[in-house]
Amino acid sequence: MNRHEFKSYTDASGDTVRVVPTTSAFDCGGRCPIHLHVKDNRILRVEGDDAPEPQQLRTCLRCRAFKQYVHHPKRLLYPQKRVGARGEGRFERISWDEAYNLFIRELNHVRDTYGHGAIFLATGGGYLASLHHGGLASTRLLNRYGGYVTHYGNISSEGAVWASLTQYGSVMVGHSREDMLNSKLIILWGWDPARMISGTNTMYHLIRAKENGAKIIAIDPRYHDTAATVADEWIPVYPGTDTALMVAMAHVMIRENLHDKEFLDRYTTGFGAFSDYVLGKEDGIEKTPAWAAEICGVDASVIERLAREYAATKPAALMDCQGPARSAMGEQYNRCASTLCAMTGNVGRPGGSAGGGLMGIPIGHMFRMSAIPPGKNPFELDGPNVKGTLDIRLRVQKRIHINTLWDAMLEGTAGGYPSDIQMMWSMCNNYVNQIGNANKADRALKKLRFIAVNELFMTATARYADLLLPVTSAAERSDFTRPWPSGPYFTAMNKAVEPPGECKSDLEIASELAERLGIDNFNPHTEEEWLKILFDNNPEYTTHIDDYDAFRKNGIHRVELPEPIVAFKEQIEDIENNPFPTPSGKIEILSQRAADLQNPACPPIPSHMPTAEDRFDPMTRDYPLQLLTPHPKNRVHSELYLVEWLREVEEHRVWINSADGHSRGIETGDEVLVYNERGTVRLPAFLTERIMPGVVAIFEGAWYQPDETGVDRGACANTLTRDAYSGGGACVMNTSLVEVKKAE
Repeated sequence: MNRHEFKSYTDASGDTVRVVPTTSAFDCGGRCPIHLHVKDNRILRVEGDDAPEPQQLRTCLRCRAFKQYVHHPKRLLYPQKRVGARGEGRFERISWDEAYNLFIRELNHVRDTYGHGAIFLATGGGYLASLHHGGLASTRLLNRYGGYVTHYGNISSEGAVWASLTQYGSVMVGHSREDMLNSKLIILWGWDPARMISGTNTMYHLIRAKENGAKIIAIDPRYHDTAATVADEWIPVYPGTDTALMVAMAHVMIRENLHDKEFLDRYTTGFGAFSDYVLGKEDGIEKTPAWAAEICGVDASVIERLAREYAATKPAALMDCQGPARSAMGEQYNRCASTLCAMTGNVGRPGGSAGGGLMGIPIGHMFRMSAIPPGKNPFELDGPNVKGTLDIRLRVQKRIHINTLWDAMLEGTAGGYPSDIQMMWSMCNNYVNQIGNANKADRALKKLRFIAVNELFMTATARYADLLLPVTSAAERSDFTRPWPSGPYFTAMNKAVEPPGECKSDLEIASELAERLGIDNFNPHTEEEWLKILFDNNPEYTTHIDDYDAFRKNGIHRVELPEPIVAFKEQIEDIENNPFPTPSGKIEILSQRAADLQNPACPPIPSHMPTAEDRFDPMTRDYPLQLLTPHPKNRVHSELYLVEWLREVEEHRVWINSADGHSRGIETGDEVLVYNERGTVRLPAFLTERIMPGVVAIFEGAWYQPDETGVDRGACANTLTRDAYSGGGACVMNTSLVEVKKAE
């Protein structure tokens, strides 16, 4: 099964139980090390990390339920073809030979009839966010086959990536988590790491920071789990108005001379233009706390106090995250946060922060530096104008923003998209569920000629397949994974059990298709050989890990840091010899690259702007409530949805403020309809003071299940969200208006 020998013991019945060190490959921020106790090809139990404090990486309930996920009775075990209407979910079992023949027949037909541009490859994190397996093999296969169309844009992070590359020229904007112990003030802005696991060790160090005397302020429309655990103060703010609050804080600092002029003069460019905007010299509107209070719902006196406290407390960490960045103001939110960090002189300082939303450190992080100039929407430019290799230029011409995928399928070249899609091959994702406007997804997928889906379960997307290909879980293959964003560690995924039924890895499927397509030398190595090759040719691994076999045997390699990692510390200590990787060599509060876009949605300085479906949109007459779609505590997006243990943890329901609920005749537990022009979902109501009036929350990831009337009984949040993106590419999941009424 594996050339690495793992520990074992004898149980009470005298049988041998192997203990396999591994990790999940879910698309969450942890990549927690776990130990699977295995007997007779079954996982008996899941054991968490046993390292001593503070190195221990505590496994959350998702990995604790890994056994129930891997051995779930609803796993897909055999290839199947559709026999009912598309989307109905009726299939019949077929052999792998039949499956491959059907796939190849349709693939060849689409290529020969419509061209390579009609083939769409949909990949993601999903069930296997790892290095070797997942979508990489299918990408290689279709490249060797002659080409295809695919998508760009990280659903969670695109706004934050755009902002960080624009302002800093780097996405490595985070500090290692133990640096929070150096902070005297921590502002959790749109950040709930207790639920979304923004690094496995984040909550541990956040609690230690509080015990160490740090004051913690949570700014969010919800009094979330992290706020309830550690915050000294909760400041509720309307969704999409965070930038107005930040700009007003900047106004207080400028008017009262609280900003760090020396830091700004030495390390930044463009602050003068930002100051003019804040003071109203640009548009005649002074961005005072009173101005912001009307927009964001935070009292002017609170804004003034917050600004003064943040400016005066040294060091202070403003921790902006990606929830507010998944909005029509996404990249502006992160750019404003970074600007406040610079105004207070906290960039590059122990106990401070750089903002930017990503919080990544350059050890173990899954993000890679961009090969395309930051501050632009590169995939929308003409290929020859994009800096990079020929391969990059070709890819640029053949990609579709992820949150416009359904329009691309429905409209094709007539709508300005690169091709007329006829076929989709989908794996490691559940995009019907996880990108905006699920009802439009239903219409788009019913238009295609052929859909093949690699999956573990009959997900919302799998129901639309013409061909279902059952794949292995993380417990049934070996690979490497990396955490995001906090590190500093690397994890190895070691095969623990043999696959159930006739499941195959994505690499096996691609390899067997390649053989039938006559593509030579597609997979010349075993899985173990591939992993060693990938390891040996990855400088990030070889720089930090001396013993490959020990890494695989332990399932984890922890990097011992002599001191906490602080983003841009080298630049702040010696900017002459270590400039920022921007055109100016400084933090660009005014970005000429953004100005060159000449796009009003991407102003050169961080700004607050009105957007579609914000709280002042005329649509509020019909849909007066703003919808939030936070991460759930019992799923990783839509993964793990079927696991009964986790479903018991928290009922899927809509959070609504008691005043909003009572004014609509709604009580906790009532079945309600949440609706807008895009769709309607049905689920129970939860009346609470933990969410501000005018705002409702439905946790993302519940599976889309429309009934015969079109009402989504699964209550997928994305039945209600917009399939659009901001000027910097952020998916706008948290900029949607809805109404709620009691179900009849």
